[in-house]
Amino acid sequence: MAETVDELTVEYKEDDTVVVKELAKEVLTKGAWATVMYKYQDLDRKTNEFGPPKVTIRRYKKVSGRFMPQSKFNISSEKQAKQIVEILNNWF
Repeated sequence: MAETVDELTVEYKEDDTVVVKELAKEVLTKGAWATVMYKYQDLDRKTNEFGPPKVTIRRYKKVSGRFMPQSKFNISSEKQAKQIVEILNNWF
């Protein structure tokens, strides 16, 4: 696990093959609790190509000097992302 927020990532490899590719990362909050938003793509194992971009927001808690995942919310499609943006714009 990561010791700093900058080291946190959603990129994931299996047998030297990237199966989750991180495209972008935004740190929303830092401190003992960190909130990070990632844009990523999953590898389609049937076609060996990456799928459409997705977004995940993750919360981490620093325990014994390392950030441990606590919770996550995945935005699974562009349509859902746009709906969330529209609602937030209306609220604020």
